[in-house]
This record gives sequence, C-alpha cells and structure tokens, in this order.
Amino acid sequence: MADFTPAENASYLAKPHDVHRVVLLYSGGLDTSVMLKWIQDQYDAEVIALCIDLGQPKDDFDAVRQKAIDLGAIESLVIDAKEQFARDYIAPAIKANARYQGGYPLFTTLGRPLIAKIACDVAREHGADTIAHGATGKGNDQVRIDATVVTLAPEIKVIAPVREWGMGRDEEIAYAAEHNIPVSSSVERPYSIDDNIWGRSSEGGVIEDLDHAPPDDVFELVTLPRLAPDEEQSITIGFREGLPVSLDGEELELVELIERFGDVAAKHGVGIVDHIEDRVVGLKVRDIYEVPAAEVLLTAHRELEKLVMTGRENALKPQLDALWAQLVYEGLWYEPLVQDLNAFMDESNAKVEGEIVVRLFKGSAVVTQRRSPNALYDHSLATFNADASFSQNAAPGFIELHSLQSRMAHQIAQKRDKE
Repeated sequence: MADFTPAENASYLAKPHDVHRVVLLYSGGLDTSVMLKWIQDQYDAEVIALCIDLGQPKDDFDAVRQKAIDLGAIESLVIDAKEQFARDYIAPAIKANARYQGGYPLFTTLGRPLIAKIACDVAREHGADTIAHGATGKGNDQVRIDATVVTLAPEIKVIAPVREWGMGRDEEIAYAAEHNIPVSSSVERPYSIDDNIWGRSSEGGVIEDLDHAPPDDVFELVTLPRLAPDEEQSITIGFREGLPVSLDGEELELVELIERFGDVAAKHGVGIVDHIEDRVVGLKVRDIYEVPAAEVLLTAHRELEKLVMTGRENALKPQLDALWAQLVYEGLWYEPLVQDLNAFMDESNAKVEGEIVVRLFKGSAVVTQRRSPNALYDHSLATFNADASFSQNAAPGFIELHSLQSRMAHQIAQKRDKE
C-alpha cells in the first residue's frame, strides 16, 4: 500500500486530528470492508457502519450488519430507504426521462444524494465528526457525496480512503486477505458492482477492454437475450400525472411496481446497456448497466408524453430532460436550476395520464399501443381515408405563408451571388 498522506486541498476534508468518530457508508463489499479496518488503524477512530437499503436485490442486510461488527464497528446500522428513494428521487427521474448521454438511467446517481443526506442525519444523531465513503478519485460518486455533505452539513468533515490510500483493486484484495477480511471479489473476477431497485452496474476487469464484449458472468440481473423466452409478452402500464400506477390493470405502490416491472423485463432480456460515458472528472469510461425496470418505464413514459404534449412541448422537453440528467449526474442535486426544472417537469406531467402497452421479446421493449384521455390525437383528423375531417384545401395557403421568409431569403441570396 502507498504511504498515507491525507489530502489538504479542500476545507471540508478531514485532517487526522479532526477524526474521532466516523460514519462509514458501508455496503459489506471489498472497498468498504477494507476501509472499515483501515480507518480504525490509520485514525484510531471509532467507526459507525451505515448501510442503506435502496432495494439491492441480493443483499443479506443481517449479514452486512454483523460483518461490520465483526470488523470492529462500534455500531452497525441498516436503514430502509426504498420508499423515500422511489418517491423523492426515482419519481422525478421518470418525469424527466432521465438518461445521461442518452443511455444511462442514473440509478447510482439518484441514490448518492439520498445516501449522503441520511449519513449527515446519522452523523449528527450519533455525535460523529466525519463521514467516510468508498468513492474513488476517478469516479463520479466522490462529487455527488462530497457535494451533498458540504451542502447539508458543512460542520462535518469527509474522508474517502480509496481516494487517499493509493491502493489498486488487486492491492485491496491482498489487504483483505492479509487482515482476514472476507470479500467476494477476486483477482479473476474483479468487477465493481453497484445496484439498487432502479438498476445494476458493473465496471472494472475485462469490461475496461473495449475490444472485448462483456463476458456472460457480468450479467446477474437481466437474462441474456439469447436465453430469454421464445414467446413475446405484452404488458400494460398505467400512468397518472407522469408516474406509473398500474401493471396490467393492477394498481400498486411505486416500489412494488418497479420491482414487478424489473422482474418481467429482466426475464425477457430487456435492459442491458453497454455504455461509453463521460465522467464528471473528465474520464471517458465503459460501464455495463442492467436496468430492466428503467428501460421499460422510461420508454413507456416518453411515448405517453409525446401523445399528450404539443409539438413545441415535445421539441423542448427532451432538451430540458437532458439538462436535468446532466446536472444530477454531476452531483448537483441541490442546484436551484434542478428545482426549477422539477417544477416544469411536474407541470408538464400533470396531463401525462393513460396506458401504454409494451411488447417484450428477447431484449427489446417496443411500444405497440397508446391511449390517453388527454391525447392530442384525433383519428378523424389523422386518417388518410376520404372522409377525413381535416380540410386539405387549406394547406396551400398555409404553405405560402409558412415558406415566405425562406423564399425571400433564397431570392436575395441568389441576387447577391449574381452581383
């Protein structure tokens, strides 16, 4: 391990004499298990392990809690925040059709400001002076977590051991073995995994090699499309005020709906995203995402928006959606512009009501039917049959006026070229 030299280039970073009791954002994985031991040794500090349940599908939270105690934590807390996550973070993302750079549905991104907010609350409640997290100096999460802590609790300091200690992943695995810290990662399968109710990501290892397709062992949430059922399945998604409220006519709360949509879409191989993206710190990286619920719901939501919004709204909203995703991706959850955009999203989504039918088949999610009481679609106007109520005779006059300035500009340009 490289020599430990605490960073001193930002006022919110903890110096060794600042650190006495630490709230560690703890998942039970390689990074946070190693740092739980490392913080005790380097800072001679008490550690409170904090694990937040955002719907990680395979986590055994009792085992995570006990593992932290076994590694020396003075207290190990698990907080169920799924409902808050769905209501206050995923719901706005659905209304904003949030996909960073057109692909990534922001599931890790959405969780970080909530995790950091809860950490601030726990630190104050337990008299901690420092919050520690496992983000690296190359990643986005350091920005999201640090920015949230310094915004909500400027009196609390931050340490990010992975950013500070200079260990690579192989060294972390060796450190864990040396100190008898049980971890699931290995040199042969060194993927960094993050998941919650909205999706799962994998990075590291062979994924970093752009010349290779991701191996099958990367995928644990979504069925590989070639192995998905040979029979297609259609599902009906009901929306009210821009949010999903039902699956095949059965109304459910948002958390259960997301879980149900995730299960059925994953079974059909829907939601695998192999994505090149630009991180906040300037790196271009490759991530593999498994986002079955997000893929189905965001696709359906945007289609319903297009049905009930005017052409001008449909031209503007994707631009604002992209801006919303960019700001949130960059960790600026408390930026006033995000709140301004949320107000627009709420207002524009007030009329997004109806049902969308999506056909799922071997990795694809295709919208096949749309209906809404607020649809700006009139069959009697749109039909090509002779009895259409749209007056085609009005079109030539419209065209003459619509093209007026363009025609004038073209004539002037021609005249100028001849001079």
